[in-house]
Amino acid sequence: MKGPNLMAIEQVKAYFEQFGLAERIQEFEVSSATVELAAAALKCEPRRIAKTLSFMIDGQPILIVAAGDAKIDNPKYKAQFGTKARMLTPDEAVSLIGHAVGGICPFALNEGVTVYLDRSLQRFETVFPACGSGNSAIELTIPELERYSTYTAWIDVCKGWD
Repeated sequence: MKGPNLMAIEQVKAYFEQFGLAERIQEFEVSSATVELAAAALKCEPRRIAKTLSFMIDGQPILIVAAGDAKIDNPKYKAQFGTKARMLTPDEAVSLIGHAVGGICPFALNEGVTVYLDRSLQRFETVFPACGSGNSAIELTIPELERYSTYTAWIDVCKGWD
């Protein structure tokens, strides 16, 4: 799925093209690499930003998509995955996920990346995940996020949002 010369944003556009949704991707003149910057660029509440966090479990990369106001709850994480949370380094994110920090999203991923959706997202009709670059996003309904993220399961590993 990934071409050697394509930037991550182009890979995500190509991914959404097959579903006729590429035109819904928004690109900004300003950075959207953090929850706060993305909320400002989109003129929405920070909690509606679907941030994608990258971790390593037993040598395998995983992504957890969570609401912008949610934080990883270490005891819940350990109960879910049987290990302490270890985030990927920026270099690991690029090589293992295929996207750089600030643009990590659950679309057009490298092989072998498992995606989980955190329960903190379920209170919204639509959310805004990034699209592979630090200045992009797409507005998706929760059913669309489920469909296009090819997620494995809904999990409950965050705190601070409810």
